[in-house]
Amino acid sequence: MNLRSYALVTAGYWAFTVTDGALRMLVLLHFHDLGYSPVSLAFLFLLYELFGVVTNLLGGWVGARTGLNLTLRLGLSLQVVALVLLSFRGENWSEVASVMFVMGAQALSGVAKDLTKMSSKAAVKFVADDGQDGTLFRWVAVLTGSKNALKGIGFFVGGLLLARFGYESALRSMAVALAVVLVVILVLLSENIGQAKRKPPLRSIMAKSDGINRLSLARFFLFGSRDIWFVVALPVFLDDELGWGYEGVGAFLASWVIGYGMVQAAAPKLVATGDWADSFRWLSILAAVAAVIAVMVVVDVAVEFAVVGGLLLYGVVFAVNSAIHSYLILALSQGEDDVAMDVGFYYSANAAGRLVGTLLSGVLALVGGLPAALSGSVVFLLLALATTTTHRAQPLTSVPGTNR
Repeated sequence: MNLRSYALVTAGYWAFTVTDGALRMLVLLHFHDLGYSPVSLAFLFLLYELFGVVTNLLGGWVGARTGLNLTLRLGLSLQVVALVLLSFRGENWSEVASVMFVMGAQALSGVAKDLTKMSSKAAVKFVADDGQDGTLFRWVAVLTGSKNALKGIGFFVGGLLLARFGYESALRSMAVALAVVLVVILVLLSENIGQAKRKPPLRSIMAKSDGINRLSLARFFLFGSRDIWFVVALPVFLDDELGWGYEGVGAFLASWVIGYGMVQAAAPKLVATGDWADSFRWLSILAAVAAVIAVMVVVDVAVEFAVVGGLLLYGVVFAVNSAIHSYLILALSQGEDDVAMDVGFYYSANAAGRLVGTLLSGVLALVGGLPAALSGSVVFLLLALATTTTHRAQPLTSVPGTNR
């Protein structure tokens, strides 16, 4: 694979990411303003996350058989369709009808997101050198960090478009912009990226090494721990308790994700090797930070400082953890023919964690507000630590399944 093809893949991923972040903010703020409960808001995103689980598993297998350029194009196309569909929701629809319709359109967006992400992340393996000079870690960190920074920009764009132009016009303008990018990809991207030399059977999507299984389980709990407070509980708290408007909520979440992405890109400078020991060390720090924030909010001490300042610190440490995981999955992949399937399996665990975290975010926000959500986040981080404990002393080269 040449750098021109990689640049096109990355550009498509970046464009998609802006619309993905903007769409989440548009849907969340618009339906919260209409008076939907936290649980109803969580349900709006459930199929988005659920279909991500299935898409990553099957998408990695399809990508290995047909090439990653096909899965990328399909992902971008489905996102355009989802954006257009969402713009046709009627203002006079009942809450039940609206929730069902939005869930269905969001399901398409979830498929689109994970096809696009899997295609882009797996493509890194075919560009970066697998040697011991840290090239792979740097490439993964830059791609992942830039993606999250752009998703943060998308949060801000979503809040801004909703405030200035309204729900329907914002969705349609994003659909047009992404369609232009899709046309460019269709015309210029011709290389068949990442197609396996052999055709892997469907059963191979679940045949993983112990290292990949444990990493995927840790990823499940890591991203579940974030979305428990991030998806519903925090935006509702900022709006209802602190009185922030659309642009204020969008700007804070955007700043959080942009900063998170910048730290991810710089992660190779902050950690030693990105191995299991580094993963355990940084997960321990994250669990400690989350516990302090949760205690301050639960006992009602400097709550606004804990939420705003504490979650910014949480974002820094979370970003390093995420970057280490994103490197480990590629380092552990068992050869070029299995890269797409290994990455798909790993991101299916990621999507499952987000699915559970999203549901718990709505439930815990309804039951106990942000304090309950933050407490749930701490529990998930402790479980992530438990899955990493048995590997923390092993160098990466000794983990079964690694090709380094």
